[in-house]
Amino acid sequence: MHVIQRGNNRGACFRARSDYLVYLLHLHELAKKFVCSVHAYCLMPNHVHLLVTPSSEDGCMAMMRDLGQRYVPYFNRRHGRTGTLWEGRYRSSLVESARYVLACYRYIELNPVRAALVERPDAFEWSSHRGNTGQHSDSLLTPHAELTALGAGKDGYLALFEEALEPALLREIREATNAGYPLGSDAFKTAVVAPTGHKLAPGKSGRPAREASDEAQSGSEPDLLFRL
Repeated sequence: MHVIQRGNNRGACFRARSDYLVYLLHLHELAKKFVCSVHAYCLMPNHVHLLVTPSSEDGCMAMMRDLGQRYVPYFNRRHGRTGTLWEGRYRSSLVESARYVLACYRYIELNPVRAALVERPDAFEWSSHRGNTGQHSDSLLTPHAELTALGAGKDGYLALFEEALEPALLREIREATNAGYPLGSDAFKTAVVAPTGHKLAPGKSGRPAREASDEAQSGSEPDLLFRL
């Protein structure tokens, strides 16, 4: 699952180095508690990206719920604020293996580059890129089978970052996650997702109406840092 959670009203959800560290600490603990494998992450100043495989149907939901219950009170106390931190519930997309899983790895870890925060993904401290490339140890991460299948150590993974994501694929990932429909081939959607009743594409029902309205609440086109 590709998960995005955004700061309310485009506000910062990380203001100090300690905020990033506390978030990652809680994420690590809760991923273990709810048996969710975290494959990739990126903590941007005003939003979060995760690539997660839960071991149960409600594992990711429980992890994100408890993560909010831990992190938001900490953040409010730390910065002398009150009220909500996140823009509603998190958004997520079920991701097919092969092409799309590896694309999500790249999409997530290239976020800081697209937002012009850094020139290279390994220059950004708060993502999984250096862990996934073996530049340092990151015990939060569990390699996805598609990453392991690349073989040849970390060279195969590094090669994926030699070129930017194709604009069409970038748009497909963004639209699927924001709208909550699966990211994958038509065969995957028909054979795996359709029987569950989940939404297959924009405008096609399959999820509760309230969730559909939540997906549309963002309004006008957000700025680059916020939407990437």
